[in-house]
Amino acid sequence: MLSSKQKKYLKSQANHLRPMAQVGKNGVNDAFTDDLKQALATRELIKVALLKNAEVTVSEVVTALAALPKIEVIQHLGRVITIYRPNNKEKYQRLSTEVNKIR
Repeated sequence: MLSSKQKKYLKSQANHLRPMAQVGKNGVNDAFTDDLKQALATRELIKVALLKNAEVTVSEVVTALAALPKIEVIQHLGRVITIYRPNNKEKYQRLSTEVNKIR
């Protein structure tokens, strides 16, 4: 669980990011979660966009993403959700080291 200061830092880092994944009319399915895991393998912070033709609501997507292991939902503004997962590989731990310094 992240503190409010840690979330604030991650929000500031996500400010310039563009959505890496999109939820369409199929919703949050296995293919989407596989793509999400692949994107999180090299990045710790990504944005997910909910398309207009999606048959699910933003709150349903947030609940589904929060249920995935080790994923923290940072914020959702409109139809864009920002998620964070600390990486296990030292090579890709740029953000997690900074987040761990914040208390």
